[in-house]
Amino acid sequence: MKKLIAILCVVSLIACKETKNKSQDSKKEDIAYLSFGEKITDDGSISKDLMSQKFESLKAGDTINVKFTSSINEVCQTKGCWMKLDLGNGKESMVKFKDYGFFMPLNAASNEVVVDGKAFVSEMSVEEQQHLAKDAGKTKEEIDAITAPKITYSFEANGVLMKQ
Repeated sequence: MKKLIAILCVVSLIACKETKNKSQDSKKEDIAYLSFGEKITDDGSISKDLMSQKFESLKAGDTINVKFTSSINEVCQTKGCWMKLDLGNGKESMVKFKDYGFFMPLNAASNEVVVDGKAFVSEMSVEEQQHLAKDAGKTKEEIDAITAPKITYSFEANGVLMKQ
């Protein structure tokens, strides 16, 4: 009798776990994404806070493959050829797209995204900063105020998912 009860308990636990997994899977499937670039999933993505910590541990020349979730602070207003993602605490990651192969909608700011690709730290020249400021629609005064290179948290995305 004890063996029968034990077997029933195990069967019940397995059924409960399968129901819970199906429930979690169906919740995940309910998220509707627009896909850009290579086809990716949101599986295994890390938070923007954890990504910020990873960036802080990188040195110039280091590269890591990673997938993270964040919100878009800004998108290139000329073509959508770059975006800046929030990393928290006033930090951002400058995201460009592999081989200039895809672009984001110009009105994508504030949307939540999952990006998959390579993260690295780089130094951005004055000229590149000014070019990006112009693309972002900054004033001539704001562009002229850029006078020194800066260290940036960079990312080359293979693919992007944007919540609809």
